[in-house]
Amino acid sequence: MTDPSAPPSPEAPVQPRLWFTLWGWTCAALVLVWATLLVAAWVIGHHEAEEVTDGQLEAVARLWLDASPGQTSKAGEPWASERPRAYVQEVAVIEWRREQVVTDTHDLVGSLALRAGPPRNGYLSVRGELRGHPVHWRVFTARSGSDDGRAVSVLMDIEHRIDLGRDITLQLARPALLVLPLVALLLGWAIRQGLRPLTHLSEDVAALDAQAGDRLGAEHRYREFTSTVQAINGLVDRLQAQARREREFASDVAHELRTPLASLALQSAAAGRDPSPERLHQLEQEALRAGRILQQLLDLARAQRDPVARSDLSAVASALVAESAPAAFATGHEVSLVGADGPRWIAAPPMLVELALRNLIGNAVRHTPAGTQIVVELLQDGAWVCASVSDDGQRPDAGPHTAASPGLGLGLRLVQRMAEQHGGSLLRDTGEPPATTRFMLRWPALDAPGNP
Repeated sequence: MTDPSAPPSPEAPVQPRLWFTLWGWTCAALVLVWATLLVAAWVIGHHEAEEVTDGQLEAVARLWLDASPGQTSKAGEPWASERPRAYVQEVAVIEWRREQVVTDTHDLVGSLALRAGPPRNGYLSVRGELRGHPVHWRVFTARSGSDDGRAVSVLMDIEHRIDLGRDITLQLARPALLVLPLVALLLGWAIRQGLRPLTHLSEDVAALDAQAGDRLGAEHRYREFTSTVQAINGLVDRLQAQARREREFASDVAHELRTPLASLALQSAAAGRDPSPERLHQLEQEALRAGRILQQLLDLARAQRDPVARSDLSAVASALVAESAPAAFATGHEVSLVGADGPRWIAAPPMLVELALRNLIGNAVRHTPAGTQIVVELLQDGAWVCASVSDDGQRPDAGPHTAASPGLGLGLRLVQRMAEQHGGSLLRDTGEPPATTRFMLRWPALDAPGNP
């Protein structure tokens, strides 16, 4: 039951739908295509109108010269047609014979200042008046090939030609405009249908039970989903491996803590009956062992919060060896460093690297007898930067086995976990003589080819 006095929780932002976004972009592209078509239709329509009307002017002039040689004509009345105006172009004709006007169908000679004679052959544009209104004319002039001195100018109002170009443009663009809404609806439906397989894949992913080991089926209807399914299955595998490591780590922690805690209980009970110095010393050691385990867990948690994911392994190892040498010398051990002659950069926080090396050095000090030589060596092996801790002491479990073997203890489990968090690993072998045990940490080198 919710508290009415509690402040209202902020509402989650409304996320846009993918199909709607795709449909919007598709419609925008469709409108852009239609606009491009409209511009192209406008250019083509006006160009074709110019070609058609110029051809009409030339045809009328040729026909006039061929059909009425030398006959004087009077101006006629313009005639109307039931056809649209854009397709029936009205033209005016002026005919000269030996520089004298013999025909002027629309009484244009005076307004065009053409009494002195016909203009040059070919096309030109002139301005004049028709029935008291200014008109811009397109003129074509032709002369007969005989010696009768006949010439004909055929005129057309340029506005008529523009009307024809506009009509052609609309005839080309109107069908596309009418079909545009239908195409947009069909595209929206097609996009929704195309996204259904993605919706089904999302439902399959949501139904996965990673703890139970579920994986997506490898067979899918569409090839484009193959890489996605493989990536999801890879993620599930990594999550399962991570969960398995977490369980193993929790089991190791429980096992490591159970022993000192059980011993603490026994030693406490024994010390209650017989509080001898030996029993109190054993009780103190078990308490310190349990505290050391908890301290290691706290160090790991603190290292994981370190925001710096880049460190110089040489600098970290040099500082750590210099710090650890006096304490190791007090127990009869000698710690030395080899290979720290230059920076060796790795993609791991300095605190985590220091904690891992500190655990390995401390492990060698605790589990080897006095007089043991402990060598920390840094080297680069191809794309890997390595740090190894070797000793020549005799351990109860010494032998050629890997770091993943059981019975390593919580300290080495922590080191292994630290390395794996940043793409590294922990290896164990006997090392080079006279060493008897070697633990090697390795991480990808930042400056190595093929690494970020």
